Amino acid sequence: MRLTVGYLYTDTGDDGVNLAIAIARATGAAIDLVCVVRETEPDGSPGRTSYQEALVRKAQQWLDEVVEDIPDGIDVKTHTPVAESFPQCLIEFALETKAAMIVVGGTSDGILGKHTLGTISSALTHASPVPVALAPRGYSRVDIPTIDTLTVAVPTAESKDNPLPFALGLAREGGLNLRLLSLVSHDGYAGTDDGSSEVRARHVAAAQANLRLAEESCGGAVGIESLVADGDTVEEALDELRWGPGDVVVIGSGRLAPPRRAFLGSMSARILRNTDAPIIVVPKDFTP
Repeated sequence: MRLTVGYLYTDTGDDGVNLAIAIARATGAAIDLVCVVRETEPDGSPGRTSYQEALVRKAQQWLDEVVEDIPDGIDVKTHTPVAESFPQCLIEFALETKAAMIVVGGTSDGILGKHTLGTISSALTHASPVPVALAPRGYSRVDIPTIDTLTVAVPTAESKDNPLPFALGLAREGGLNLRLLSLVSHDGYAGTDDGSSEVRARHVAAAQANLRLAEESCGGAVGIESLVADGDTVEEALDELRWGPGDVVVIGSGRLAPPRRAFLGSMSARILRNTDAPIIVVPKDFTP
C-alpha cells in the first residue's frame, strides 16, 4: 500500500505529511512525497533551463528536510516532477504508482482545526479517481495521533457512492475500529406543528434500519459501532458528535459525480465544513 503525498513548503503542506505519517503507522503504508515543480515556459530565454533546474533542486531540498522528521520504520521516497498542473500531476503519479490515497493539507487562510479547501485540494476532491485524504489546518502543530477509528458516513439509500467498502478494507488493513454514521436532518420540519415529531421519528427509524443493513454487509467484521446523529440541520447533527485525536472520517462523492471520480456533493461539503477530524473523500464507484 502506497500513499501519494502532495507537498508544499507551507504549514498546510506539513499538515498533509503528518496525516500521511499517521495513516502509514496504522496501515504499514509506504509514502511517496511529491513536490510538483511548476514548468517554466520554454521561450528560449538565456538561463531558463538552469532556472528550472534550480527550482527542482530547491524542491528536493524541502523534501529532504521533511524526510528527516519522518519516523523510522516508514518507507519513504521523494519525487520532484515538473508539470504545468500540480493536481493533475498528483493524480497521474498516484495512478502510476497504484497509490491507495492522495494525501494533502488544505489552505493556510482557513480556521485552525477546520477544513478549508485550497486550489489543489479543491481540484483533487472534484476530479481524482483515487481517494483523497484531507488534513485539517493545524494537524502539523500537534503530536501525530494514533489512528484507531474510521467513521463512515453511510448514505441513507442504496447508491454507488457508498464509501463503506473502501472504509471496510482500510479498517481491516490497519486493524481499526469502524463506526457507521447516518446523519439525519429535518430541514423544513423544525418548528412546525404538522406532525414533525412523527416525521422525525420515521427518519431516525429509517436511518437505524439502513445502518443495520450496512453493518450486515461488513461480513461480521469486529469493532463495528453504528450511530445516528439527529438534528434540525446537518450542522446541528454534526454538533452532536465529538471527534477524538484518533478519528478519521470517510465520505462518499455526490451522486452526480462521473464514475470513478471524486466529487463533493452538497452533503459531503457540509460534513467537510463542520468536521475537525481528517477526512477521506472516496470517488464514486470506487473499487478498493
